[in-house]
Order: sequence, then C-alpha cells, then structure tokens
Amino acid sequence: MLRCFIVDDEPPAINLLTQYINETPFLQLIGSATDPTQALNEIKFLEIDILFLDIQMPKITGFELIEILKPKCSVIMTTAFTEYAVSGYEYQVSDYLVKPIRYERFLKAVTKVLNEFPKVASNIKANEDEFLFVKTEHRGKFKKIEFSDIKYVEGLQNYIRIYLKSQESAVITYIRIGEIMEKLPLSKFVRVHKSYIVALDEIEALDGNEIFLKTMSRIPAGGVYKSELLEKFKDSFIIGNQKKGGLK
Repeated sequence: MLRCFIVDDEPPAINLLTQYINETPFLQLIGSATDPTQALNEIKFLEIDILFLDIQMPKITGFELIEILKPKCSVIMTTAFTEYAVSGYEYQVSDYLVKPIRYERFLKAVTKVLNEFPKVASNIKANEDEFLFVKTEHRGKFKKIEFSDIKYVEGLQNYIRIYLKSQESAVITYIRIGEIMEKLPLSKFVRVHKSYIVALDEIEALDGNEIFLKTMSRIPAGGVYKSELLEKFKDSFIIGNQKKGGLK
C-alpha cells in the first residue's frame, strides 16, 4: 500500500481525494490538513509515499511548502489553475492534477507513482493470483472462490453477494464492497457503481448507464465508476462516421 497525505485548504477537495484514495486498492490515506502550517508539523513525523498538495493556500503556497519540507515522497500537485503546470514540473513533482479532478485522471497519476515502487507493484501483481477464501453464512465455514468464476459482486450495506458462473445462488459474506475490491486483481475486475463490481470478461455490452453481462443480467454504471470503466476500454472503442440513413 502507498501511504497518502492530503494538504488542501478546501474541505470538499479533501473529501473528493479521500473518496478516490479509499476506492483505489493500493492506496491508504494516513492524514490530511486544511492548514499548510499544521501540515508542516504532521508530515515530518510520518512516512508518506504520496503527498497530494494544493498550490494556492493561505499563509504558505504548495510550492513554498515543498521548499521548506524538501519531501522525499512523490508529490502530486492539485489546483484549479492550469498556469501553474510548468512551475509544478520545475519542482520535479510526479504529476499535476487540475480541478475538478476526474477519477480516471487521478488513477493515471497514482499508477505512475506506483511504478516508482517496484516492491509494492510486485506485491499487487502477486495478489493477482487465482482465488480467495470468504467466510460464508454458515458458522466457521470458508468458501474458496476462483477469480475466474466470479461474474459480479453486489454490495448491500454491510455485506456482499458474489455471483458465480458455477452456481445459481450467490455467495454471501459479511464484508463491505470496498474490502472485497482490495482483494480482486485490477486487471480482471472494475468497480462500475457504488454497489457493483464486475469481471471485465463478463461484460457483453454497454448501453448508457447500464452494463449487459453474458448471462443477460443488467447492472447499473454511474458516477466516477463509469468513467473508470470507460478508461479501461478506451483503446477498444471504434467509432465510425455517422451517415444519413445509417446507424443512429
């Protein structure tokens, strides 16, 4: 896991980054601050891998904070002003995110940082094994589930249903959907909705805010999760010229 810290004087910006970090399996939020002077006191005592840093803040700007801290961690700048991009790269930051930040752009930035940590990256790749064990409704019983057998996962408050190719009834286990997402390989699964995770090879068609699976099941896609799904398939789309009398 890469340990993250956020410095931004706007609480909504911190809330959005917190959401993105919580939904990204290889990231962990260890702190945040709206006051850059407070951040100075906290950061020097923490082991941080990624520092998300706003530029325009009261008292100390993001660039001034970098000069004071001289952080050894990777820095991702966040700002609403595109004119700071060149200055950001002069400070050798890892990336530069312009607000409002989209999840797919966030994911691209943190994945680039992940590649700077080969040990963490290899552990994540190692996690892309073949199966996991989940505790079932029956006391003391754990069921082995092959990743290749999973069609999709549905989150329902404090438990989930795992729908499998090999059986009609879903496997129920009492964990949250974010916890199971941390265990699933990113190359094979994508979260498409706050309540759904889908196996990529089960997707048959995309239609607006709906996903059609090979089993003819339909599940919703929405919000930042839909953007992540489209990012996964961006190189596979072929969009032809629309001609009169042709496809509409």
